Amino acid sequence: MHHRLRHATRRRFAAVAAALTLVAGSAAVAAAPVQAASGNLIVNGGFEDGLAGWFPNNGNAADGATLSPTTDAYSGAGALLVTNRTTTGSGPMQTLSGKVQAGKTYLVTARVKYENPNSPSTKQFFVTMHYGGSTYTNLGTVTVPRGQWGLIQGTFTIPAGQTVSTARIFVETPWTSNPSTAPDTHLMDFKVDDVTLQEYVVSKTIEVVGKLPGEHNPLIGHKFGADGFGFVHDGRVYLYMTNDTQGYAPNPATGVSPGINYGDINQITVISSTDLVNWTDHGEVQVAGPNGVAPFTGNSWAPGMAKKVVNGEEKFFLYYANGGGSSNVITGKSPLGPWTSERTSTLIDGRTPGAETVAWKFDPAPLVDSDGAAYLYFGGGPASTSMPAVERFNNPKNIRAIKLGDDMVSTQGTAAVVDAPVAFEAAQVFKREGKYYLSYSSHFGGNDFGGNQPRVPGYPGGGQIGYLISDDPMSWPKETYAGVLFPNQSQFFGTGTGGNNHQSVFEFEGKYYFTYHAPTLNKRINGNTTQGYRSPHIQELAFNEDGTIQQVVGTYAGVDQVRDFNPYRVFEAETVGWSKGIATGKVDGASAEFGTAVPNLVVRDIDDGDWTALSSVDFGKGARSVTAKVRALTAGGTIEVRLDDVAGPVVGTVPVDTATGEWAEVSADLTGVSGVHDVYFTYRGPAGEDLFELDSWAFEAVPALDLSVTAGTRCVGEKVMVTVRATNNEPIHVSASAESAYGTRPFGAVPPGQEKFRSFPTGAASVPAGEVTVTASATVDGEPVTASYRAAYDARACG
Repeated sequence: MHHRLRHATRRRFAAVAAALTLVAGSAAVAAAPVQAASGNLIVNGGFEDGLAGWFPNNGNAADGATLSPTTDAYSGAGALLVTNRTTTGSGPMQTLSGKVQAGKTYLVTARVKYENPNSPSTKQFFVTMHYGGSTYTNLGTVTVPRGQWGLIQGTFTIPAGQTVSTARIFVETPWTSNPSTAPDTHLMDFKVDDVTLQEYVVSKTIEVVGKLPGEHNPLIGHKFGADGFGFVHDGRVYLYMTNDTQGYAPNPATGVSPGINYGDINQITVISSTDLVNWTDHGEVQVAGPNGVAPFTGNSWAPGMAKKVVNGEEKFFLYYANGGGSSNVITGKSPLGPWTSERTSTLIDGRTPGAETVAWKFDPAPLVDSDGAAYLYFGGGPASTSMPAVERFNNPKNIRAIKLGDDMVSTQGTAAVVDAPVAFEAAQVFKREGKYYLSYSSHFGGNDFGGNQPRVPGYPGGGQIGYLISDDPMSWPKETYAGVLFPNQSQFFGTGTGGNNHQSVFEFEGKYYFTYHAPTLNKRINGNTTQGYRSPHIQELAFNEDGTIQQVVGTYAGVDQVRDFNPYRVFEAETVGWSKGIATGKVDGASAEFGTAVPNLVVRDIDDGDWTALSSVDFGKGARSVTAKVRALTAGGTIEVRLDDVAGPVVGTVPVDTATGEWAEVSADLTGVSGVHDVYFTYRGPAGEDLFELDSWAFEAVPALDLSVTAGTRCVGEKVMVTVRATNNEPIHVSASAESAYGTRPFGAVPPGQEKFRSFPTGAASVPAGEVTVTASATVDGEPVTASYRAAYDARACG
C-alpha cells in the first residue's frame, strides 16, 4: 500500500496502491471476487438526509468548501454539491474513527460528476483516507467524462500497523500546489452520490458443480465440512462438522486456495436432512475464540453430539476438540441451539484422570446408553515413548473412554485405555443389538509410532478405519478388534483424496449409516492437486449374521433417498440437493421452518446462470403455483422452475420485480407439474450482478376433491351388471358422472357426506375385468376444481 504524504513543501504524491481496483469511466471492473462482510460504514451515503454526517475537509488550514444538497442525484432523491473549493483536497469528508480496523480489507465506492463547460473533457477523482498528520492514502479513483456520473471503486487493506484512532474519508481531485491559478481545471464544482464503505473478504463461493446431479456424495457442493458426526432427533439427521470453509481462501486469479490451516478453525458447521439427499444448511456455530460461546477455547474441531434429559429438561450437548490439547462441551436447547457454556474451563485436559499420557486429548465423541449412562471417547496422537517400538506401532494405547456425569458437562472416575490396534484418532461408539462398536482412524507410522515396525497381520493399514466390538462400553482390549471397516478414501476417489479420516455411525429409521470425509469437492475445484479441504459423505452400513460389519465402499452415488421431498409447506431456500455458484449466509429474523430461536440463513451470491435443485420432489396430483421470499439486489432478475434437469422444460417463471433491498414474496403459476420430479431453480438476470437473495420456498397444490369410489359386478338373471358407488367426503356438494365400457351414467349432485350408486347393464353373461372412471367437479374457494377417479372391478360370469 502506497501512502500519500504531505510535506512542508506542500507537494502531494497522489499514488494509488497497486492492490486497488481502479475503475475507468463508469464501468466497474472487479479486481477479485469479494463479498460484503458488513453493512455500509458510511452514514447517509446516498444523501437522502441532506448533509447529515458530512462536512468539508478541514485537514489543513487552507482547505475549504461549501457543501449543499442537490436533487440531481445518481439514484434516489438527493445528492451532494461541492462548491467554492479552495484546495484540490477540499471535498466532502466523513469521520470513520472507531469503525475501521487495521489489517482488514474494505471496498469503497462513490459516484461523482462535474459539469463546468470550461473544465477539461475528462477529470480524475479520488476517494482518500486521512489517518491524521501527514498520512493520506488514495483508496480508489476514476477518470470521468464531463457531464457523466463516474464510479470510483477500490479495494484496500489498512496496514496492520496503521493507527486508526483518527480515520476520515473524503473525495478530491489530483493535488496541485497552486490550484487557484487555473480554477476551472483544478477547483471545479462537482457532485457526489452513493458513497459506500464495507468490510470485504475474498469470496469463498464455489463456482463449480461440486455435487453432480444424480449423485448423493459429497452431501453438499457449496461449502466444505469435515469430521462429520451424525445425530438423529425427531425424524431429522443432523451432521456436525469441522468448518473447513473457514480457512478456504481461493486466489482470485487462479482459483486455488492455500493449504488448510486448522489453527484458524473455531466454528462448527451444521447441516440436516429428513431424506439424506436434500440437506438444509444451518450455517456455523461460533464455538470458540473471543466471540465464541466458550471464549476460553481457541479451536473447534471434530464435533460430537448427544442429548439427555437433565433435571427434567431435554438438553443437547455439542462436544468439540480445542485443538490437540483439550476438549470441551457447550449446551443447547435444541440441535440448533441457542448455545451456552456451562463450563469455564475445558472438560478434557491434562487434569483428566487416566489421560495424562495421551498426547492429543481431542476428538471427543459421546454415547448416551439405553440406561441413561453416558460416556465420552477421546484421544489420539503419538504413542508413549515408554513402550517398546513394536507396541508403540501396533498397540499405541492413545485413546481413552471415560464416564460422563449426569449433567453431561463433567466426568466421573478415571479414563480407561482403549487398546485399538494401530490407532491414531477419531474414536466413536454406537450400540447395536446389545453390542458396542468402537471405530477409529489408524496411523501412518513414522517415528511417533516406533518407526518402521512389523504390522500384526490383519491390523489396519495407514489411514484406514478400524473397529472393535465389546460387551462393555468401558472395556476395549485389543482382543475386541474386529477388522477394517473402511479402507482409505483414496482407494475410491483417487489422486489427491488421501490422508487420515474421521467417521461416525448413526441409526436412522431402522438402517445404519456411516459418515466420513474426503476432499472430493476440493478435487472438483482444482483437479488432482487438493489443499486438504474436506467434504462430508455417507454410505449405508451392512452387517453380517455374526454382528461384524461388511466393509464399506466409498462412492459418489452415496445412499438412497429415504423419502420423497414434500414441497407443500414453507421450507428453507438453503435446502438443496445440488447447486452451482451459490453461497449461504445468516440474516436477521426468524427461520421460516425452524423458528425464532435458531439462525436464519438465506441463499446469496446468486449470479446469472447459477442454480439450486431438489431431489425427488413429490407433487402428487399437481402443483399450481410456487412462492419465494426474496430480496432483490438489482432489477431484471427472474427464477425459472424446471423439471428433471438444469436444462429441462420451464414449468414456471417467477419475476423478481420487487423493490431493491426489501424482502418480499413473489409467485408464479405452474403448468404440468405432477408426480415425482427433480426440481431445478435456475436464476437469470443482468450479467455481472448479484441478482437477489432467497429465504424460503413454498408450493401450492392443485385443489383436490375427496371422493371415495368403488366398483363391482353382480348378476341380474343371467346377465352381468357393473356397479359403481361414489361417496362425497367433502363439506360441499359435488357433481359427478361415471363412465365404463358400457356407457356413461350421471350421479348428479352428491350432497356432503352422502353416497350415490349407479349401474351399467352389460347385456352379457360374462365380462372381463375392467374399471370405471368417475369425474367429479365442484367450486372450491371460488375456483372450479375437477378430479378424476378410477375404480377396478373383477371379471364375472353369470348363468
